[in-house]
Order: sequence, then structure tokens, then C-alpha cells
Amino acid sequence: MAFYSADPAMGQRLADLVRALEQEGRPGLGARLSITWLRYPESLGNRDQRESSSLEAGSGASWRGGQLRQPGSLVNLIYLVACEAWLQRQLLRDEPELRRAMAAMVQPAASAHGATGLVVDLLSGTTSGPSLPQDRFNLWKSQRALVNHWLETLGWPELVGWNACQKTWVDGPYGRELDFHSADQGHRNLLSTDGTARLLEAVMAGSFISPPACRRMQSLLEQPLGGKNAAHTTEISKLAESLAPGLAANARIWGKASWMGEARHAAAYVETEAGSPMILIVLSEGEPCPRHEGLLPEIAGRLMT
Repeated sequence: MAFYSADPAMGQRLADLVRALEQEGRPGLGARLSITWLRYPESLGNRDQRESSSLEAGSGASWRGGQLRQPGSLVNLIYLVACEAWLQRQLLRDEPELRRAMAAMVQPAASAHGATGLVVDLLSGTTSGPSLPQDRFNLWKSQRALVNHWLETLGWPELVGWNACQKTWVDGPYGRELDFHSADQGHRNLLSTDGTARLLEAVMAGSFISPPACRRMQSLLEQPLGGKNAAHTTEISKLAESLAPGLAANARIWGKASWMGEARHAAAYVETEAGSPMILIVLSEGEPCPRHEGLLPEIAGRLMT
């Protein structure tokens, strides 16, 4: 059973949107695009005060929502949640440098690859460096799979096939990281929009790991919209600014985005006074296209109205 209630009208609207985007100068986009779009009758923030049995599922639809795609720095959402899970089980020490890295890898600035690298090292007990002898490399690879093993224990069908074991890079991996990245395509990070939506919903509802952990993550994921931060040109605030004309002045957005080459990815939870709270997850694998840069704002703008 899906974690949300499928809405045929939303599904038709989503399909119509994808067709329109293709006809407007993005041929073949539908095969390279995944979207999960959910709406809720009330703020997810109200849910951590109520019994889980009384929660009303969100309604929504997806386009290729179960397809696995490379997420770029959107994988940092998984690493953020994994850090809180490790801390809860006392597998990590709660130290200022860890908290600094957790914040840097998801907050609205250029993706902090160094911070992500530290977090992956701490979660897996591995480090980057020169190539390793095969026996030591096999042990290293098994440790790198620890986050994947944890995802499997959640038992969520939306996470089947997910892979979160790679660091993020500016100019590519070297040494043992290159060996790991290139020797087997199965080692690439892979996520789906359905699974990302379920994870973000759980964090925003305060129903994952613990309510205090979720509140800490919510604080890190809230993105600037208007005010003194409106001039930011970072990846997530570009999405926020694209929503601003259709939102009330006090609208709030939580999430993360990733732009790498022609790919455009975003995960956002949006609350406004005028409309229903919404989750929108987009993963797009790019080919050179003159209109690809504005894809996320167009999708978000059309679904918000």
C-alpha cells in the first residue's frame, strides 16, 4: 500500500504538465523526468502532536516516481537523516564538527562537498585515499554499504534499490574513491522521487527517529524566501524565488536542491496560508536543451497554481 492516497485528478494534471513541457521545446523529457507531488489537508507539523493512527494520508500522484536516478547532492538528505539515526543509537559522538558538517551539506549555499565527505566517513568508518589491496578494499566497500543496510531495515517499499554510499564531488573522485565509483555501476548513488517524498514527509511530520531529531533537521532544511535572504542565487533559493510570486508573504519552504550539469533535482515541502501544504520532489536527468535551466521553476510554478 502506498504511503499516500492516489488522486486521479492530480495524476492527470501531472501527465498533462509533462506533455506540455515536452511540446514546449523539451522533446523526450518524460523519459528523463521523475516527479512526486503530494498535498495534505493540514500542516505536517501538526502530526507529531497526534496519534499515528489518527493521521490522514496525503493525496497525490507521481510520474515515474519509482524510477531510480542519480541524485547529485540531494543524497545529502539521506546522510542527514542517517546521522540522526546513528546519534540516536550512540554510533556517533555528538560533536560540534559533526553538527557543522550536517548543516553545511544541506543549507542554502553551494553544496559543501567537504562536509558531505566528512559525514560519509563518519557514517561508514571509511576514508578516502590511495588505492587499496584487494582484501582491504573489499572490507572498505562493505563498510561503505552501511547506510544502504540501514535503509533496508526500514522496510519501506519506496526505498527498494536505493543506493547512498558515494561522496559528492566537484571534479571527480581519485584513488580508492575512483576505484569504488568506476569499477561497478551498481555503486552509483540512486534515489527515487517516491522514496524521497516519504522520507521528507516523515521528517516534516516529526515521525522519524524522534521528534527532537526531526525538529533539528527541519531547522536545517528551512530555506529563505524573501526578506534579507531573497537575493541569494544558490540552488534551493532559486526554486524558492520562483515560487514567491504565487505564495503569501509568510509562505515557508523546507528542502534541498541539486544542480549538476544538465540535471535538475529538488525536494521541497511548502506551506502557505492560502493553499494546502505540498511536497514536490523532482529528479531530472539532462541532455543539452536550451530550456532545461528553467525546468524546476516551471514545474513548481504550474503545480502551485
